[in-house]
Amino acid sequence: MQRCLSTSHNALSHVRTTRTLIQSIITHPARRFTTSCPRLAGPLKVQSELERRISDIPIERFRNFCIVAHVDHGKSTLSDRLLELTGTIEPGGKKQFLDKLDVERERGITVKAQTCSMVYKYKGQDYLLHLVDTPGHVDFRAEVSRSYASCGGALLLVDASQGVQAQTVSNFYLAFAHGLKLVPVLNKIDLPSADTQRTIEQLYDNFEVDGSNAVMVSAKTGLNVEHVLPNIVEQVPAPTGADSAPLKLLLVDSWYDNYKGVILLVRIFEGTVKAGDRVYSFATGNEYIVGEVGIMYPLETPQTRLRAGQVGYIFFNPGMKRSQEAKIGDTYTTVGNEKKVEPLPGFEEPQSMVFVAAFPTDQSDYAHLEDSINQVTLNDRSVTIAKESSEALGAGWRLGFLGTLHCSVFEDRLRQEHGASVIITPPSVPFKLVKKDESEEIVTNPNLFPDPTQLHQFVQRLEEPYIMATITVPEEYLGGIIELCESNRGEQESLTFFTATQVILKYLLPLERLVDDFFGKLKSTTKGYASLDYEDAGYRPSSITKLQLHVNKVPVDAVARVIHTSQAERLGKEWVSKFKEHVQRQMFELVIQAVAGKRIVARETLKPFRKDVTQKLHAADASRRRKLLERQKEGRKKLRAVGNVAIDNKAFQAFLAK
Repeated sequence: MQRCLSTSHNALSHVRTTRTLIQSIITHPARRFTTSCPRLAGPLKVQSELERRISDIPIERFRNFCIVAHVDHGKSTLSDRLLELTGTIEPGGKKQFLDKLDVERERGITVKAQTCSMVYKYKGQDYLLHLVDTPGHVDFRAEVSRSYASCGGALLLVDASQGVQAQTVSNFYLAFAHGLKLVPVLNKIDLPSADTQRTIEQLYDNFEVDGSNAVMVSAKTGLNVEHVLPNIVEQVPAPTGADSAPLKLLLVDSWYDNYKGVILLVRIFEGTVKAGDRVYSFATGNEYIVGEVGIMYPLETPQTRLRAGQVGYIFFNPGMKRSQEAKIGDTYTTVGNEKKVEPLPGFEEPQSMVFVAAFPTDQSDYAHLEDSINQVTLNDRSVTIAKESSEALGAGWRLGFLGTLHCSVFEDRLRQEHGASVIITPPSVPFKLVKKDESEEIVTNPNLFPDPTQLHQFVQRLEEPYIMATITVPEEYLGGIIELCESNRGEQESLTFFTATQVILKYLLPLERLVDDFFGKLKSTTKGYASLDYEDAGYRPSSITKLQLHVNKVPVDAVARVIHTSQAERLGKEWVSKFKEHVQRQMFELVIQAVAGKRIVARETLKPFRKDVTQKLHAADASRRRKLLERQKEGRKKLRAVGNVAIDNKAFQAFLAK
């Protein structure tokens, strides 16, 4: 009875408390319940001074431009001076500010196209300039062509002391094909070897570009750099697009952040995008909620919105976790506008020209190395990946690159940015098998190359890839260059003098010879004065074979390569002598052979450990001595027949090390 009374008393007090709470809400409507639930992404309410400045600039005063030049002509140094002039960075800071990767700073080259927005006051009006610093080396041409999609013009930068070089020619035609307005700039005019008049003539002879009004600068000292910005404002056309139109943005680049997920670099063609918008991807069909938008000024600077004509970054909330979803060249629009917006054409996927196999030094690091490779490839989409396994080295990957420098930079980034321990095999190139039924097959893995017996039965012919190399060189080194190209199975296509001292050579070269340090040999032959540019020239019939290493007649799958038959003996001798140094001696004789097709092209023998079985004998006991030695010989023969050669992993690492 007492328990029932207490229960009813508790119920009455609960009702009174609830009634009092409701009454207080009615009488004080300003009071509301607060909750600790996470809020959905919403637009930033506070505008910074920078954003107020940018919001007052109409699209007619936007300028998107990039700097293109041959490698080492001073693109990154000129970028530093422009950022300092516009007050984006403090003068006297770190050099080559936009080169963010460790490998770029070590090698002094640009690997990734980097972007930055600047606000520049010209004739009393603010202009929003967007700069892209592009790589100069031929292996990173995919980065350059992608940069052009976000730009309306380009500074064609030429070193006044070196003149027009191979990559200058290549970049000019690439920019011309994209319809970019080119502003010629001559750099390094303060050097004693600078010849501005000769460079101006080269610009006209090669491209019919009037170099008489080119801006003469020294990016290192800052001489005349202030004249570059007015030329950009006056000559580069403004982007077009309406803020009121449905959103249309192009994904230009992406990178990974541990906290934010995948961050996208985008160019807005139409409409506006702000935090809280729901956007739709045409490539994947996925929907996302925008978490933050901003510009690179010079680092990630959040903004309330991005509008037509701007280039900036966005990331999503919840974040995009899978790097495969960020497809470079994809078009995004606001959810609901999918039918109104026509997707942009995107980018042409670059074809891999050099292949290597990558394995972790310790198989327990496989998962960490896989994550590292995925994160680096998110930032470098021209790398192709396929899983592979080797009896000697375990599970790994076959990676495809645009060139040998591209491969070397990727390896350095894995080691420096992710602390990865990795074994990389020597670079190889793809080959084409044309079968008897006229079907074709591309072989990128030497282990999948058919045996000699299968070749004669099923394959009609073998083809290897060729490239068209354009070599620009001073006349005095012409003989050495021709000799180098001829010794590498090159076929001369043309030879032209475009000035009294400079020669342009065009050679058809096998790609297999190019990846065998052709660039290094070219530089040493010409004391660094030659420049090289190349493009794919398709496949041509060739005499090729598979070179493989055999240890006691057992093939070693980790050491195999498809090569031209003329290289078999030279490379075979190198392989057997190098492998002999790294493999351990056994209790029986080891025979190391290099086999090309059905032919043994080189051989080395590793002598066994020898036990002196005759040490207890008297010197005069010759017949007993002979008998013991014969028995030892028979035992070794038997041991060699049944004994397995366990080749240590470290032997492969030492053999494959450059």
